[in-house]
Amino acid sequence: MFPKYDVIVVGAGHAGCEAAVAAANLGSKVLLVTMNMQTIAQMSCNPAMGGVAKGQIVREIDALGGYSGIVTDHTMVQFRMLNLSKGPAMWSPRAQSDRFEFAKVWRQMLEAHPNIDFWQEMVKGLVVKDNRVKGVRTGMGLEIEAAAVVLTNGTFLNGIIHIGEKQLGGGRAGEKAATGITEQLIELGFEAGRMKTGTPPRVDGRTLDWSRMEVQPGDEQPGRFSFTETPRLTNQMPCHITYTDPKVHEVLRTGFDRSPMFNGRIQGLGPRYCPSIEDKIDRFAERDRHQLFVEPEGRDTCEIYVNGFSSSLPEDVQYKALRLIPGFENAKMFRPGYAIEYDFFPPTQLKITLETHLVKNLFFAGQINGTTGYEEAASQGLIAGMNAHLAIREEAPLVLKRSEAYIGVLVDDLVNKGTKEPYRMFTSRAEYRILLRQDNADLRLSPIAHKLGVAGMDDRMERVHTKAHAAREIERHLESMSVHPDQINGYLNQLGSAPLTQKVKLLGILLRPQIGLADLRAVLPDLHTYLGAFDEESVNLAEINMKYAGYIKKEQELVDKMSRLEEVNLHDNLDYGGLKSLSAEAREKLTRMKPRTIGQASRISGVSPADISVLLVHLGR
Repeated sequence: MFPKYDVIVVGAGHAGCEAAVAAANLGSKVLLVTMNMQTIAQMSCNPAMGGVAKGQIVREIDALGGYSGIVTDHTMVQFRMLNLSKGPAMWSPRAQSDRFEFAKVWRQMLEAHPNIDFWQEMVKGLVVKDNRVKGVRTGMGLEIEAAAVVLTNGTFLNGIIHIGEKQLGGGRAGEKAATGITEQLIELGFEAGRMKTGTPPRVDGRTLDWSRMEVQPGDEQPGRFSFTETPRLTNQMPCHITYTDPKVHEVLRTGFDRSPMFNGRIQGLGPRYCPSIEDKIDRFAERDRHQLFVEPEGRDTCEIYVNGFSSSLPEDVQYKALRLIPGFENAKMFRPGYAIEYDFFPPTQLKITLETHLVKNLFFAGQINGTTGYEEAASQGLIAGMNAHLAIREEAPLVLKRSEAYIGVLVDDLVNKGTKEPYRMFTSRAEYRILLRQDNADLRLSPIAHKLGVAGMDDRMERVHTKAHAAREIERHLESMSVHPDQINGYLNQLGSAPLTQKVKLLGILLRPQIGLADLRAVLPDLHTYLGAFDEESVNLAEINMKYAGYIKKEQELVDKMSRLEEVNLHDNLDYGGLKSLSAEAREKLTRMKPRTIGQASRISGVSPADISVLLVHLGR
């Protein structure tokens, strides 16, 4: 009935979709297995993509040939570039998506791919022989062969939904949990744990008083996620902001005795940076209000997502508290918020390629690794899918360095440090964030994907070369172009900036902290005409390269210094137990995790600088 596949991907959420595309675009024959074909690429929680650090990840996925950015650009209803008041390392794109269109376009793109097949059924277990995965076993007892398997089970592994004192088996509202895989993996020697996440109630937008809330519009000139020619967003939809108050908190507290968060029924740890509303008012009791973002679910629905009001309290308490929020006095609820508890596998059990140590050609991606967020999941799916393809062909794996991508930081953190709570990406996790900006993801990563042979990268590389060349041209022009005091002093006086006493190079003016190219274009017609010949991305890249040249150079020097450790390879068969000068903890963790390089070994929790010195001496370095 089935051919033998190169790669089987289990689960069709964000990680699964990107894993399937990644392997297929390298030439693998892929089977995507999901329990429900109607929920492929479902946005289970908030209808949005990107945000701080997450937006950088989406752009990186796009630069590597993934589809998340393209789908987002085709289906977003609002776009905002966050943190523009800060430096460019912090600029982060975020889009409000049309939930239904997002899933629809993702499915259309998957179905259009000739290398991807589909099967709708629960996977109950894996076929494993001699510590190598050979395929999957379904609920109907079918065995489907594959050379590699990527597990992207999301919140479905033994998932339990909590609403007050009610407990329902399920991986998402209205969908059953997946069983069998956890138990088999534990038998194979894997360590498992439990985590928790949650989602807020959905309400009827027709019953809200929008005049009582603050409008949050999108950018006047909305940007894009993809580096390809995706459509520009027009006709943006607004979001709104409102707040809880002490009366809302008082009502919520009446349900604490029935809350699974507080009475011990939920054992898994929840996300630190996206707590439930009951957790917020318990942990931050001194605050008399919390901000809520009121977000549309799409263009063709009145359903509204109440971002910031995630809850597992009884539905009657949620409803009563909601109707005390300004603008929600007459609100009707479509469904209550809930918490969901699910199995995950500590990611220290993985290689840096996301392949498991215990079973060859078995890869994990997404929430099964303890992460939270669509973007984090999608990026892992892309890496796992690519490496599954490369592994079965015995080719060198794709390993992104911390200095190359946020995705590299994410995978490195998970594999070397592990996580005991849902992991979320922040700009602060990246030590080289001035190099890892959202604007240069294509320059950093598209050459890597092109070298691997990802389909469609020839056109992208032409764009990369054009953009890089244009930025260099602009930089050279501004370094040579002079400006006369008469041309600029009026503007400088308005700013309170020191006026010119003689002709100077334009670059010197641009380097003043409060002045940008957009400002100079407005007062210098010749500059405006010159820059009009270039696209916006090239102009922005040139400006950042010039204004932050010192910071970029300093960070690159640090990367070069640290990269020497990354280039010292460690062999899988190195006998750490025989190196008695290593600490006992280092011997145990190095033996278990088998780092690929000295650099990776140095980031493993419990491996000290003294242990690294021992390894370098042992290697004759």
